[in-house]
Amino acid sequence: MLVATWNVNGLRARLDFVLHWLRARRPDVVGLQELKLTEEQFPFDEFAREGYRALVHGQKAWNGVAILSREPAEPHRRELPGDPSGEARLISARLGPLTFATIYCPNGKSTAHPDFVRKLHWLDALQQFVEQSLDASRSTLLCGDFNICPTPADSWDEPSFEGTIFHTEEERSRFRRLLDWGFHDLFRKKHPDTRAYSWWDYRGGSFHKDEGLRIDLLLGTAPLLRSLRRVEIDREYRKKKEGLTASDHAPVLAEFDA
Repeated sequence: MLVATWNVNGLRARLDFVLHWLRARRPDVVGLQELKLTEEQFPFDEFAREGYRALVHGQKAWNGVAILSREPAEPHRRELPGDPSGEARLISARLGPLTFATIYCPNGKSTAHPDFVRKLHWLDALQQFVEQSLDASRSTLLCGDFNICPTPADSWDEPSFEGTIFHTEEERSRFRRLLDWGFHDLFRKKHPDTRAYSWWDYRGGSFHKDEGLRIDLLLGTAPLLRSLRRVEIDREYRKKKEGLTASDHAPVLAEFDA
């Protein structure tokens, strides 16, 4: 089983690029973030022609998450309980024994901005959802754009960015709570010492200089960790393909025995 997470940074602008990637990689389940469209605008037919069903929680012009799957998925949640904003940032489903959830965590803008406090509240609501709705003893995967560098090793310049957005103890402590509950950062389990990133700014040649952040994550419970074969950041799809412009995020993939 091959699963993936990808912040596509606008699906209408990136649809042909996403379809190109699906044909090349053929994942079984994908969590997409930052769709920037409503469910009515979602290109269900285009994905169906590639063999994928879709569950969508969309929002006009902003946010938006979806699950693509080859097999039918049973909807679980289309919003985050306890989040008063009503923004489209979480969707979850069940696919046989697997519970699969994808999220798009608020950015927070800066530690001085009111959105930073809202981001922390959203992460607290996520923790409550995990504790009340998920089961650490079963195959459960939580993926998406967390907008957090979990550790200093996940930032290209931690000394300069320490204490700034994505790099604060307030954010990282909330991420650790997810691990304490029973999730494992699957990339780190396979690559404990590797410095690798999943997001690079479009500006300043950041991708070519590898000045990035690892903020797109696949978290799995112990049953998934036991069957994990590989995890990789798909850097090839942060590059242009056949004239198509990539997202500023790369897909992240994990392969399991079943």
